[in-house]
Amino acid sequence: MTKANVAVFGATGVVGVEMIKVLEERGFPVENLRLLASRGGRSMKWLGRDVPVEAVGASSFEGVDIALFAVEGDVSKEWAPIAARSGAVVIDNSSAFRMDPETPLVVPEVNGDDIARHKGIIANPNCSTIIALVPLAPLHREAGISRLVASTYQAVSGAGKAGLEELERQVRDYAQGKPLEVSAFQHQIAFNLIPHIDAFVEGDYTKEELKMRNESRKILHAPGLRVSCTCVRVPVLRSHSESLTIETERPLSPDRAREILKEAPGVKVIDSPSDKAYPMPLFASDQDLIHVGRIRRDESLEEGRNGLVLWVSGDQLRKGAATNAVQIAERVWSLR
Repeated sequence: MTKANVAVFGATGVVGVEMIKVLEERGFPVENLRLLASRGGRSMKWLGRDVPVEAVGASSFEGVDIALFAVEGDVSKEWAPIAARSGAVVIDNSSAFRMDPETPLVVPEVNGDDIARHKGIIANPNCSTIIALVPLAPLHREAGISRLVASTYQAVSGAGKAGLEELERQVRDYAQGKPLEVSAFQHQIAFNLIPHIDAFVEGDYTKEELKMRNESRKILHAPGLRVSCTCVRVPVLRSHSESLTIETERPLSPDRAREILKEAPGVKVIDSPSDKAYPMPLFASDQDLIHVGRIRRDESLEEGRNGLVLWVSGDQLRKGAATNAVQIAERVWSLR
């Protein structure tokens, strides 16, 4: 098999670290791996050997076939076009290109065929959108989802290393009776919930909440999909959970939904309430399957309308970011 020259930009961040890990785990055919960051000077392990981290520069993407970006949006806007002009296919984890009509926004299990129309850059969706759509897409194909009401319960690692460190530090300080310092979040996160992720914009929704609406419409090719979302930061280290209420155009029973989801790629059904078996972030962490359970009818709907309620958990650093990007890279390389 022909191997690819791969670059990971943002290699030292939490998502970049996961990308390197997932490339190795999935046996991606890497000829040469180039690790990039805003500053160089350290090394990271790859296949048991030390690979230096280089400071990104004008020639960093020369000879690179696939570039995985795990950097902020403004950095992606600057460097992704440079990498693409150098001949690399960029798979970008930021929000910079997600709503660009010329850039495919891809969850491989949902709309993998969109990859073929890329023009050098492919966008990785927001983690919460990925976690929701992996199980919702097969239900949409079966019954046509017309409305989605989502509430997300997002782990602190979604805010990067600073978020992880802040929760751990606050818990230690609380146990020792020390004052709790707040810097990574708007308020104390230990023993608290914060219904505020990203900036408030139109209609007092946040940017994070509107991502679920806008990205879901683009990925599902459903511009008329009605979506309302509330995003909440919770004191969990890793893996996001979501409460999803869907209204469908055609009838869809909980039993039929379970049948569909048991056969759906990327999904694990855990749905036995009498046995206290349901998705939880504790068990969804450090794996790629989206756990789905608590599947039940939406009893608030009037007679003649169809709807279900689901509860899902998924690792936002893996399937919600790194693994989804590597899966896109696998499809790109298979289409060359």
